[in-house]
Amino acid sequence: MAILEVRDLIKQYRQSDSVITAVNRANFEVEDGEFVAIIGTSGSGKSTLLHICAGLLTANSGHVFVRGNDLTAMKSSELAAFRGRYIGMIFQRHNLIPQLTAIENILVPAMMCNKPDFSYEESLKKTVAALHIEDRLNHLPSELSGGQQQRVAIARALINRPQVLFADEPTGNLDRENAEEVLNLLLETKRTLNQTLVMVTHDMNIASRADRIFKMENGMPIPYRLDKSSGTPLS
Repeated sequence: MAILEVRDLIKQYRQSDSVITAVNRANFEVEDGEFVAIIGTSGSGKSTLLHICAGLLTANSGHVFVRGNDLTAMKSSELAAFRGRYIGMIFQRHNLIPQLTAIENILVPAMMCNKPDFSYEESLKKTVAALHIEDRLNHLPSELSGGQQQRVAIARALINRPQVLFADEPTGNLDRENAEEVLNLLLETKRTLNQTLVMVTHDMNIASRADRIFKMENGMPIPYRLDKSSGTPLS
């Protein structure tokens, strides 16, 4: 069953006297519990597509359905509530609030969307332990390394235990060892919660572990086959 459906999605930007089409009639589905990787060259529109699917950008036309609900038809307050309940987002550049400590940043989604019958204390304890940031919770973002900031951002995305987790280059600022550790955490969370993971990545080693891969070409996500043993494309 598809938990994410994208239909005829178009996103254009005006640049000086020209119009840039970042997403061009995109159509694809993601099944419940699936890990889908989106790859492509810089500027191919993959991050724009991800942000529209997460309800963070507005498309010019088309539809995005999450759990059968049309995000493109929702009012801003309704969309914010829906995102807080069902969607998590890991940004490429952390997007932490500089005036808040790590733990305050992590708990922002919990404060904005209180889920009934949900133990935030337990979720927080498990998440920060898995990310090895227990001793950094009372530090401001400026007092954290880039890798620690990314781990805080990941904890923030996971605190509400979202059904769909969108991730924009979540390991891009980490070294290989830490990137592998974070990826394993995301995959373990996906497995234990039957969570759906949609990730933009340039790392073919990460993409090779996805259930399916889409490559952005001319603003469209095209199914992409990869030899997972060698990391090379299949004809």
